[in-house]
Amino acid sequence: MSRHVVIVGAGPAGLAAVEHALRAGALVTVLDQTESPGGQYHRRPPAADAARQPEFDRQRRLLAHPRCRWWPGSTVWAFDRVENRLHVLRGQADGSGRRRLTLVPDALVLATGAHDRTLPFPGWELPGVYTAGAAQALAKGERVAIGERVLVAGAGPFLLPVAESLLGVGAEVVAVLEANPAATVRKGWSARPWRLAAHAGKAGELARYAATLARHRVPYRLGRTVIEARGTDRVREVVTAKVRADWSVVPGTERTYEVDAVCVGHGFVPQPELAVAAGCVLDGGFVRVDGAQRTTVDVVFAAGEITGIGGAITAAAEGAVAGCVAAGGEPAPALIRARDRARTFAERLATAHPIGSAWRGWLRADTIVCRCEETTYGELTRAAGDAACPGSHALKLGTRAGLGPCQGRMCGPTVSELCGGAERHHRPVVQPIRLGELAARTEGEPE
Repeated sequence: MSRHVVIVGAGPAGLAAVEHALRAGALVTVLDQTESPGGQYHRRPPAADAARQPEFDRQRRLLAHPRCRWWPGSTVWAFDRVENRLHVLRGQADGSGRRRLTLVPDALVLATGAHDRTLPFPGWELPGVYTAGAAQALAKGERVAIGERVLVAGAGPFLLPVAESLLGVGAEVVAVLEANPAATVRKGWSARPWRLAAHAGKAGELARYAATLARHRVPYRLGRTVIEARGTDRVREVVTAKVRADWSVVPGTERTYEVDAVCVGHGFVPQPELAVAAGCVLDGGFVRVDGAQRTTVDVVFAAGEITGIGGAITAAAEGAVAGCVAAGGEPAPALIRARDRARTFAERLATAHPIGSAWRGWLRADTIVCRCEETTYGELTRAAGDAACPGSHALKLGTRAGLGPCQGRMCGPTVSELCGGAERHHRPVVQPIRLGELAARTEGEPE
């Protein structure tokens, strides 16, 4: 009898897991919160453009396979460890008629991905300050520019495709700022250069981005970042400064840009909430996996950015191994080699574009850190230094940081760094659910 594999997430890792689980003969159910597969990397452009792109045609064929069930608009809100049962809501997230369903798979592949990390700075809560992912999503998916005059800043190569997307929808990109200085970036990419031969395609991609920036006369600056956004009703200008290797500001290097939008991204944060609910062990915030992408829970596998930030190619390579093994197959040596090569690229990426430890020097006492609850840096530091309220739980209750609608997904890593590390608490409810939905009758697994 074919194994039933449930795959949560339809980005590069999830889609690769689908393909290889089907090849191994499994019955596959694919869940994703969005209505279209592909994740951020393969975000669908308007229908007329998508119809001309072979990648989207491949996705359609894959999800139309007779042994594959595609469930768009599905949210996994809880995981029962005893019965290995997934609790799912199907329907629009803001709709009132979502169905409550359960699934009991033979194996579960988690490919829930990551979201942008944006370090706080004075004024980052102003309208017009966007994460890099949000800016690209609007440009790629809706052909909408976040502004007419935009500054792109942060860390990592993701800034380049974001700038390209903004230019493609008519925005003026005044500059792209990489916070890490040239010495740091060069050291990360130049170490053991012979290993880069396996990633020649990345060099071509980089050349394309460089040509696009040059054609539009967009300067690319290393060792500079945004340290403040200013405006009343919305962002009107941003202050940038030169920073050292540890991201401490070099006094006297400040420069102001007039903009109507700023796009900021300082890497990515994994989304391991479902893995935590399943009881999987984390290492440094990432899900621990073995050579077959198995987690510390027997029936649960993980792939993609929740096991380590490495980009779409690494995610797909891990997803291929996870899907094959979850379906009861034996991954070919070529799959394992491809996965291992991709991981070495991910390690190089992390070395070349780290987050400097001195970024908190940008903050002022009144700088908002938790935007949901408007908790400031001053309130956090005072609470963290209060001997009468030790521990992360007391910190949350005292400041409400991480208790807003996002439940710490945006500010959690920042609060943890600023306050000496806070443990991750298991939440039985992984995603928000309405009380009426919680009380509704649960439907069994559909045939």
